[in-house]
Amino acid sequence: MRIYNIFKKAFKSPLQATLIILLALAACEAAAQKQLMLIAHRGGVVDSTYTENGISALGKAAADGYKMIETDMRVTKDGILVVNHDADLKRYYGLDKKVADLKWQEISKLKSKLDGNTPLRLEDVLRFCYEHHMGVMLDNKIAGLDTTLFNSLVSLLDRYHLRDTALMIGTDESTEFFTGKIKLSCSRRQLEENMQKPGYSAMHYFLFERPAKLLKEDIEWAGNHKITTIAAINKYHYKQSSDISEEVAKDCSRMLEWGVKNFQIDSEFKKFLK
Repeated sequence: MRIYNIFKKAFKSPLQATLIILLALAACEAAAQKQLMLIAHRGGVVDSTYTENGISALGKAAADGYKMIETDMRVTKDGILVVNHDADLKRYYGLDKKVADLKWQEISKLKSKLDGNTPLRLEDVLRFCYEHHMGVMLDNKIAGLDTTLFNSLVSLLDRYHLRDTALMIGTDESTEFFTGKIKLSCSRRQLEENMQKPGYSAMHYFLFERPAKLLKEDIEWAGNHKITTIAAINKYHYKQSSDISEEVAKDCSRMLEWGVKNFQIDSEFKKFLK
């Protein structure tokens, strides 16, 4: 009321004062949104319209202001890095065969039954991110430690000037190789263990957890140690919930209240980060 009275005195009418206050509040909300870093889970804006990790989903994410794309990295039989969440190609492309058992030439001919999307190489996604000034988070779904393949990934990230900001959800086999090359996801326990190792740097890691496992104390601890926190708001984590929207809304509100600014999120839940 005090603020309203100040504005009322400054302007000719109560209506003017009210309008100015509403515009100021809208500007504050917009500024707060700009401070958030939203990472589009599973390769962009994914819903009943767009195929996961598809070019249309990527385009929609760029148009909607996401700062980063999270994508799922796999390798074909002939060594081509591609993006696909599932081990097989059945869900969108109707082919009940694994990515790892097919050559790129076979995969490249497929069409999504949802929107006609053709599977993408990882390089296609990296080029898109570079051209649209977006970062990339890689979910490494490649088993084992193929150093030749992983060196080619590092080279691709360098080619598209993405490595400095790139994030990775890694595997146990590849952690040592990628440490210091790409920032890796960790739980607090893993971070505390890494701090005891020679060559540790906070720049090598980020704290990555779903809200159910992320305490206010963890977020404060990470901040005190100069470690970035990213909360994962993914529908899969709520599959046992009786009211997913209500639970996600509460989790988003709590994370924002505790100062989290970075979210890997399914696009349908973006509305809860306002």
